[in-house]
Amino acid sequence: MTLLIELAEALLATLVTTLTDVAPIAAILLGFQLGVLRQRIPNLRQVLIGSVYVVLGLGFFLFGLEHALFPVGKVMAAQLTDPAFVGGGKPAAELVWHDYYWTYLFAFAIGFATTIAEPALIAVALKAQEVSGGTIRARGLRIAVALGVAVSLVVGTFRIVTGTPLYLYMIAGYVIVVVQTLYAPRMIVPLAYDSGGVTTSTVTVPLVAALGLGLASTVPGRSPLLDGFGMIALAALFPIIAVMGYAQIGDWMAKRNLRTNARNGASEGGTST
Repeated sequence: MTLLIELAEALLATLVTTLTDVAPIAAILLGFQLGVLRQRIPNLRQVLIGSVYVVLGLGFFLFGLEHALFPVGKVMAAQLTDPAFVGGGKPAAELVWHDYYWTYLFAFAIGFATTIAEPALIAVALKAQEVSGGTIRARGLRIAVALGVAVSLVVGTFRIVTGTPLYLYMIAGYVIVVVQTLYAPRMIVPLAYDSGGVTTSTVTVPLVAALGLGLASTVPGRSPLLDGFGMIALAALFPIIAVMGYAQIGDWMAKRNLRTNARNGASEGGTST
C-alpha cells in the first residue's frame, strides 16, 4: 500500500511538472493567435481536449521512463558487464575489449529495436515517402536509420570499454559525412541530416543514456561523467552516414540496372539486325 501511495505521489508530481513545462508553449501559441493574428482559435473544444491528452501522455511517458526504462537500462548494463558473466570468473582487471561481445550484441539489438519504434522517425519516413512520390521508401529509410543507430551503440560501447576519447570517433565520422555529402544524391542529403535529429528522440534517448551511464558505472576504470555521455552524439551521427550510404547504394544499383538493360537492348538489336 505504501508503494502505491509513493507511486501515485510521484505520478502526480510528474504531471504537475509536465503541465509547467508545457505552459510556456501554450502561452506562446495563444499569444500569437490572439494577439498577433487576432483570430479566434478554430475548433477550440478539440484543441483543449488534445492539450489534456498531451499533458497526460507526456506525464505518463516521463513517469514510465523514470521508473521503468532508465532502471532497466542500468540493470542490463550492470549485468552484461559483470566480470562473473563477461569473463567467466576472470578478474575485472584482466578483462579485454573482446570479452564484452554480449554487451556489443545487446547494444546493437537495443539500438535497432528502439529506433524502429521511434515515433518521430516513423512520421518523418512516411512524409519522405509521400513527398518523394514513393522514390524514398519509408520502410527502407527506417531500417537504414535503425542500422545506423545500432552500429553507433556498438561503437559507443567499444569506446566506453576501451576508454578511448570521444572526439576521435566524432572527427572520423564527420569526415565520412562530408565526403558522402559531396557524392550522395542531392535529394537525400537534407533528409539524412534530419534523420540523426529525429532518431535521438523520446524512445531512443532514455535507453541510450541509461546504457551509457550504466556501462561507465560498471566497467572498471571508467567515469560516468567522462565516459558515460557521448552515446547520443554517436547515435545522431551514424544515421546520417547510414541514410546517405543507403541512397548511394540504391543510386549505384539503379545505374547498374540501366547499363545492363542498355547492353541487353543493344545485343537484342544487333541480333535482330
